[in-house]
Amino acid sequence: MIRTIRNIAIIMALAFVVAAVPGGGNAATAVVTAIMIAFLATIGWAGYQVYRSQQLSILSLTDGQRIVLVAAVGAIVLMIAGADEMLATGGGTLAWIAILAASVVAIWRLWVESHTY
Repeated sequence: MIRTIRNIAIIMALAFVVAAVPGGGNAATAVVTAIMIAFLATIGWAGYQVYRSQQLSILSLTDGQRIVLVAAVGAIVLMIAGADEMLATGGGTLAWIAILAASVVAIWRLWVESHTY
């Protein structure tokens, strides 16, 4: 119970700093940006680790299959990078969903094709 009250007090103090202190909104934006950069860097690092662990499988794909894989992964990265702008409009949202879905389907079909004898 005391721990919960302490956590609520910390959140209230941080909210007060953001609301009352001049430049608090800018500080909050900077913190959120730093967290987002750390999150994206972690995703990149995880992708690199997956590549290293599956390097033989990736190199055993045909050139066409590798092109599809790289294009699909690249499209997913671009959709993550441009999410703010694309999700601002209805047409952009539909395009974002369609491109993301097409990329996931391409990777799934490539996986199925590469595991079929």
